[in-house]
Amino acid sequence: MEVTPFLLNGRWVTTDSTAPVQNPHTGEAIAQVCQADRSHLDEAIAGAERAFRDHRAMPRHQRATLLTQVAAGLAADKHELSRLIATEAGKPLQFAAGEVDRAISTFTVAAEEAKRLSGEWLPTDWSPAGEGYLAVTKRVPLGPIAAFAPFNFPLNLVAHKIAPCLASGNTMVLKPPPQAPQTSLRLGRILVEAGVPPGAINILPCPVPVAEALVADPRIQFVTFTGSAKVGWHLKTSAGKKGVLLELGGNAAAIVHVDADLGWAAYRLALGAFAYAGQICISVQRILVHEALYERFVEQFLLDVDALQVGDPLDEKTVVGPLIDASAADRVERWAREAVAAGAKSLTPISRAGNVIAPIVLTHTSPAMAVSCEEVFGPVVTLAPYRSFQEAITTVNDSRYGLQAGVFTHDYRKAFEAFEGLDVGGVIINDYPTFRVDHTPYGGMKDSGLGREGVKYAMDAMTQIKTAIFRTGMTI
Repeated sequence: MEVTPFLLNGRWVTTDSTAPVQNPHTGEAIAQVCQADRSHLDEAIAGAERAFRDHRAMPRHQRATLLTQVAAGLAADKHELSRLIATEAGKPLQFAAGEVDRAISTFTVAAEEAKRLSGEWLPTDWSPAGEGYLAVTKRVPLGPIAAFAPFNFPLNLVAHKIAPCLASGNTMVLKPPPQAPQTSLRLGRILVEAGVPPGAINILPCPVPVAEALVADPRIQFVTFTGSAKVGWHLKTSAGKKGVLLELGGNAAAIVHVDADLGWAAYRLALGAFAYAGQICISVQRILVHEALYERFVEQFLLDVDALQVGDPLDEKTVVGPLIDASAADRVERWAREAVAAGAKSLTPISRAGNVIAPIVLTHTSPAMAVSCEEVFGPVVTLAPYRSFQEAITTVNDSRYGLQAGVFTHDYRKAFEAFEGLDVGGVIINDYPTFRVDHTPYGGMKDSGLGREGVKYAMDAMTQIKTAIFRTGMTI
């Protein structure tokens, strides 16, 4: 079985301590990944500190060239990366290929933003005391950054850590997801081949105690985490005075108003609910449909759900693949059966084969059910009718999460009412809440996180403003 080393200060390090990686669909062990210990972590942080001294001074055009070369390396390796993501993360191949394309875009955007990172000239003569002075600001990097990435986007969400880090002149120690670490490590090889300086990016698979030491280390200046709300808020506590960027869980809802394009809404929401078995933090989990449209919508929605291919992620036609592991599949199946036992109605059979669960569509759910109030992170969606648009907005907001929501309407007044009234980080009009473009701000409210990703916005979080004030007038 392949033994995968990790990236430490430009070297590929093999250790006796390894952890297995399993194919979520077959259950087969596909690799053993070397694990870093506290001594490796200390070496990585020290290397990131050394590399920061030079990387922060790298001219912007060189940073841009470096990031462009990374994007080119990803493009050249697209086929192998796509199959690797499908194999270790269970992501259907069509979506894995799309993830590689998005990662290419993320690094390409970062190459542009590296050239645009700047400050501003500020007039000081707003008050008499400021006459004869000039203020100039610039954004400066923070230093070594600790990063944590999830299994469900093992390439592009890693890119959303590394690309803005390099573009802004910082360095990083990254803990890849334990379920799918090989994709991050393959990206590490592309980074090295592109010429990333030793120590600028370290990728260390490691046990939880080592990861917690990374967050607490005083040499780390910033922490960026994507994953569950429980772990994210815990890391924020451990981070102390450090800045943090948290992209956490969701419970995405969609409103289908009476004037919506029913066919488009049903098709997109079926895809948004069940693509990659719902293992996306902005997967559609709750659908609210105007009562005048509800019965027709349910009929069309079930037809669209039935058309989704379920099974092997390496089949290019598959939409719904396996859950990441047996414990995730157990939890999703349990929550669905508990909902039915408590009075919900399932419009589709609750069917499971290994880690693959067929799409589950529930109605007559209550807010207290886990499938309604928690993040399912699986192929389960709830349907409910509503009477007034304000009622729908209130229902969407009745959640501790607030990542994204979708609204299907051709009434611009309703669209703006939703934009103003929904307590979420992003409102998608006439498409599913699963929509994201990688250069736009992305993040949530409430338990869904803190701060915003999207390359430029992550760069803002990874830098701070420095001000110089010049006395230009020489009158005594």
